[in-house]
Amino acid sequence: MHVLVVHNRYASAQPSGENRVVDQEVALLRGAGHRVEVFERRSDDIPGRSLPGKAALPFLVPWNPGVRKELAARLRAARPDVVHVHNVFPLLSPAVLAACADAGVPAVATLHNYTQVCPPGTLQRDGRPCAECVGGSPLPAVRHGCYRGSRLATVPLAVSLSVNRRRWWSGVERFFCISAAQREVLVRSGMPAGLLAVKHNFVPDPGSCRSGPGEHVLYLGRLAEAKGLRLLMAAWDGLAAGGGVGVPLVIAGTGPLEAEVRAWAAGRDDVRFAGLYDTAQCQDAVARAVAVVAPSTWLETFGLVVVEAMAAGVPAVAAGHGSFVELIEDGVTGLLHRPGESGSLAACLRRITSDPAFGRELGRAARHRYEQGFSPAVGLERLLEGYRAAIAGRTGSLGGQQK
Repeated sequence: MHVLVVHNRYASAQPSGENRVVDQEVALLRGAGHRVEVFERRSDDIPGRSLPGKAALPFLVPWNPGVRKELAARLRAARPDVVHVHNVFPLLSPAVLAACADAGVPAVATLHNYTQVCPPGTLQRDGRPCAECVGGSPLPAVRHGCYRGSRLATVPLAVSLSVNRRRWWSGVERFFCISAAQREVLVRSGMPAGLLAVKHNFVPDPGSCRSGPGEHVLYLGRLAEAKGLRLLMAAWDGLAAGGGVGVPLVIAGTGPLEAEVRAWAAGRDDVRFAGLYDTAQCQDAVARAVAVVAPSTWLETFGLVVVEAMAAGVPAVAAGHGSFVELIEDGVTGLLHRPGESGSLAACLRRITSDPAFGRELGRAARHRYEQGFSPAVGLERLLEGYRAAIAGRTGSLGGQQK
């Protein structure tokens, strides 16, 4: 199969699970013998733009005519079987869909977040769940400055959502939701259910599993309010006041709360702030963990770190909402805490660290769950099924038009 992948890469200064998923899917397809080309823009290039170029950028977020022209020419020359769209913000825009239509190439799109119904894509405001824009106008997001705390910065996203909503629905043959929980939210918001298929992200097999009980509890990811960092710190302080759990907490990542996390960890024996890990360091840290903790306060669409832990035979302690509920079977492959409750999170961490035999049992079950649902082989088949369905749908619609 000949596939062209469209993606606006997130800035490299902070870890991006979405960038990683795109790269892994491209490598998976190429490794299976498929021809894959990439049409991309990089947010890293924005600082190097001229002042007029930067000033024009917000106006191109809803629609970038230059991208439409360039991509359409690329598609006519390359003639791929299918286009796979990922992120289009801020340098590509939904104009990529018009380019696919211009060239007559079917498109699929992976929905990595909730930008189809929420301008910033988080379904959260001020650290709390929010669905004010879901199924309606995005004006509340502008009023509250939901993107980066700025009304002005939120306007292009809100405009894009308003003017392109139905263009997405008519221009994409199939949307890949990365969890059933995400799909349910999108269907309730009014997106056409028939276009939405669940295709979980896959995770490469690390090649080895945890061999002992583990040396630390690991938080690995973006240091942001929505990821539950403050909740984790409160829970850990509560555990420390009760004598601790016998292993340290390792926090690895970067983000807006980095200074706060550094200050909190400074001078403590039971906490270690590790900064940003590379891929090999991430795998090593996961493989040596008693558990990986994912206390997100927002409704995660997937939870890549949870599945990466499963692949290494390591259980996760995660918030009992969003996609975590379908990834983790509570008490079997990991533990779920009551969302937003530090006491519940602390109790789960105490339970999993105090019983090594229980932790090993959870780890074995987690690895089995990974093999059945999130391995590269499973990921490849689901990806190709989606492509075939999109191609068949496009062919069927053209046949109907010809009649």
